[in-house]
Amino acid sequence: MTLNSRDLPPAAPPLVNPAELRQWVLLEDEQLLVIDKPGWLVVHPSKNGPWSSLAGAVREVFQPDAIRFVFRLDRETSGVIVLAKTEAAGGRLGKAVLQRKIGKAYVALLEGELAAPVTVNQPLGPDPTANVTVKSRVVPTGSTGAQEAVTIFHPLAVSGGFTLAGVELLTGRKHQIRAHAEWLRHRVVGDKLYGPDPGLYLEFATKGWTGRHSALLPLTRQALHCAAIDLRATGMDYLLRAPWPEDLARFAERRMQLPTAEAQRLIDGFVAEKLPRQSPQPEEPRMDTKVHE
Repeated sequence: MTLNSRDLPPAAPPLVNPAELRQWVLLEDEQLLVIDKPGWLVVHPSKNGPWSSLAGAVREVFQPDAIRFVFRLDRETSGVIVLAKTEAAGGRLGKAVLQRKIGKAYVALLEGELAAPVTVNQPLGPDPTANVTVKSRVVPTGSTGAQEAVTIFHPLAVSGGFTLAGVELLTGRKHQIRAHAEWLRHRVVGDKLYGPDPGLYLEFATKGWTGRHSALLPLTRQALHCAAIDLRATGMDYLLRAPWPEDLARFAERRMQLPTAEAQRLIDGFVAEKLPRQSPQPEEPRMDTKVHE
């Protein structure tokens, strides 16, 4: 597959356009700011100034009293990301994360055709064989650094040698979906770190997109998207959704003959099944004391 010019990454990392940032807002109230993050944007502040990261741009445009990411997304992962605008909300949701009260639904494009749902119950730990320290891999139970990790991959559509999968996380480990997909031999499409050659990750960081990337990767970013975040068990009556992004939709239409509307219908069905409506818990009292992060 030949990538056309609009699919290729820019020569230099783009900066956030303030007007576009406001268009990414899924929810804003006194406590929360929820963003549909694009797949090219780093979350945490970078050396390239405030407009090069989501955190920096949010501070410039919204000027919140406080800013705390309830959880993070890798730069190339798109979708729902929740920011607390007060220390009280941040502390409350941080506690909910530890208690596994916050529901998440991801979708991914995987290499190969997954015939049926698969549960991967394999611990993850550092990958000493990789030349990249951030890489994880499946490791033996009880080995140094091993952490329990359970992921369920649900095929939603299968065609053309690829799978649109809904992903259910029963634990929350670093790079869990990508590392488990690699172990399953159904790697996330476009993954530079867990794909055909981990060296592509460092090469992209230092040189940008190269001919080797074009030869080995059919997509310029990892095809992973956070489709929904469910805060209802925390007492906040929100099920927050981010639509199927345009770049992944184009790939699915070309390579899987999967229309965007049909993909969105399948994703919505997966979210409804895995994050069913529940009565919200009673609101916890507001906390006026400082929460130490």
